[in-house]
Amino acid sequence: MRRSLAVTITALALSPVATAQSLQPATFASSTLWSIADDSFGGWSGIEVDDTGTGFTAVSDRGLIVSGRLLRNARGWLIGAEAGPILSISHTDGGPLPRYWDDSEGLAIGPDGKVYISFEAQHRVNVYEDAAADRATELPRAEGFADLQNNSSLEALAIDGEGALYTLPERSGELDRPFPVFRFRDGEWTIPFSLPRRGEFLPVGMDIGPDGRLYLLERTLSSTQLGFATRVRRFDIGEDGATGEITLLETQPRDHDNLEGISVWQDDLGDMRLVMIADDNHRFFQKNEIVEYVVPADTGLDPGEENL
Repeated sequence: MRRSLAVTITALALSPVATAQSLQPATFASSTLWSIADDSFGGWSGIEVDDTGTGFTAVSDRGLIVSGRLLRNARGWLIGAEAGPILSISHTDGGPLPRYWDDSEGLAIGPDGKVYISFEAQHRVNVYEDAAADRATELPRAEGFADLQNNSSLEALAIDGEGALYTLPERSGELDRPFPVFRFRDGEWTIPFSLPRRGEFLPVGMDIGPDGRLYLLERTLSSTQLGFATRVRRFDIGEDGATGEITLLETQPRDHDNLEGISVWQDDLGDMRLVMIADDNHRFFQKNEIVEYVVPADTGLDPGEENL
C-alpha cells in the first residue's frame, strides 16, 4: 500500500576527506547527510541524478523509491537534499512486492523517463513508466540469472544512450573470475564482455556517464578498521568488450560510509561528477550520506588527444 510521507530537510557535512589522493584522478568535492522523518527511511542502494546535478531519484533495499533535489551552495557544494514522499515499489500486479521479491538494489532511468530497477533476491529487472513505480513489467530473465548467488546478484544497473541495459552480479564465484556483464538490448540478454575482479572490492553500483563510459562503484569492508572502503573504476565499452580500465578513486576505510549507488553527470566545465549514496543498513551507527567527487575532463587521455 502506497505511503504518503513528509517532505524532508537534510543535514550538512562538508569536511574534506582525510585521505591521500594525490595520485588519483578523482578529487573529493563535498558530501551531505540527509534524512526523512519516517521510520522507513534508510537502506538507499541506488541513485540517479539528472543532467543538472540537482534532481535525483533513489531506491532502497526494502522496495522503496523516492525523488527530490540535491541542495547546493553558490560554489556547487552539496549542502542537503529535499525529497519525498517515499513510495512503495509495485509488483507486476500493481500490488505490493511480496516478501523476498522486494530487495531492490540497482536503478537506471532511460531518456524516455522509464525507470528500471534490479533485484538481488529474485534475480530480475523490472521496468516502470515513471518514478511513481506503479505496476511493474518484468523483463525476460537471462538464462544466467538462475546461477547467481542469493543476496549477491544484481546490485548494479546502468543504461546507455541507446537504451541498452547493463547489470552484473556482486560476486563472480571465484576470486580470480571476472564479473560477467549482462546486456539487455533488442529484447534479449547477452553477455558481451566481463570486467576483471581485482582484490577484495566487490561491485555495488554502476552508471554509464555522458561520455559513454562505464563507471563501476565497488566496496569492501575492513574487519580491522571497522569501516567501508570505496573504489570507482572506469571502462570504455564497445562491441569488442571493455577496455581502457582506470581506477579513478580508492578511499580508505571509514572515509565514507557504505556507498552503494553511483550516478555520473557532467558539469559546465566538462568535468564528470560522481554522485554516490550510502546504504546505512538501517543501523543507527551508520550514516545516510551523499558524496560527490570530480573527475577532470582530460582524465585518461594521452597527450595531444582531444578532450571528449
